[in-house]
Amino acid sequence: MTLRSIMAAGTATTLAVGALTASSGAAPAKPDRNIVQTAVAAGQFTTLTSLVQQAGLAPTLAGKGRFTVFAPTDEAFAKVPESTLTALGKDRAKLRKVLLHHVAKGRLTASTVAKRRSIRMLDGTRVAVRTRGGKVYVGGARVTSANVRASNGIIHVIDAVLIPR
Repeated sequence: MTLRSIMAAGTATTLAVGALTASSGAAPAKPDRNIVQTAVAAGQFTTLTSLVQQAGLAPTLAGKGRFTVFAPTDEAFAKVPESTLTALGKDRAKLRKVLLHHVAKGRLTASTVAKRRSIRMLDGTRVAVRTRGGKVYVGGARVTSANVRASNGIIHVIDAVLIPR
């Protein structure tokens, strides 16, 4: 699967799920939207939402659990080598591991994240948290927008895809 086909699938997913949310553009998150609906409505996570669907994680992230998602934008995914995306598209287990490497259990606000040295992600690994010059970095990715509220958690927008080692 190529990045272009992932993006095309993401657009289709955005249209399908977007119809459920009855919203368009980058409107602020409404508390009645779950994480998946909020990400779709933002319009900058088409690759992420497509991959979440492909990995079968959408029902979990749309469910009743409480999650914190460090969400890479489409721009962040564009920086990932095509070969890496192709390999992930062929291996659902690896794709799930990469996606779960972006999700923590519970609602972690920006102030909570900034106070930590690391965060345990749902893939079982820890990512380092650093604060430099008033900016917060999680696993080396900079948090560009924080505390996007959803009914079942919080999204923090990041500028890079976190690849577990």
